Amino acid sequence: MNFRILDIDHVVIRAANIDVMTRFYCDVLGCTLEKAQPELGLIQLRAGRALIDLLQVGGRIDRPESGVAGAGRNMDHLCLRVEPFDADALESWLAARNVRIGEQATRYGADGYGPSLYLFDPEDNMVEIKGPPISAA
Repeated sequence: MNFRILDIDHVVIRAANIDVMTRFYCDVLGCTLEKAQPELGLIQLRAGRALIDLLQVGGRIDRPESGVAGAGRNMDHLCLRVEPFDADALESWLAARNVRIGEQATRYGADGYGPSLYLFDPEDNMVEIKGPPISAA
């Protein structure tokens, strides 16, 4: 069987407080509500062509063996590709919203090397905001 990966379809993050996490991903990072399934403890947010699923710890479909929400062990990080990428403007936007900001650097991703900025959501999950690839000179 031959297949190729086209894109990231979705990322699932276990959340101790799904309401706070939903507000962060929507209000700070610009996601939109795609689908809410409160009976399952699941909120699905649109992030470009992909989804970020927030899964309530202790919800109907939560698997405790997946990690510990809020302890930084429920996922390594999620990378969101954005344009335009203006590191100073991003840092100002995030700081005004009391977001903990991590290291800014040039990192490799799906489109090659490009600028990126780490930040942390309310439950200490690392999120990478990645800009366009640096063109070869």
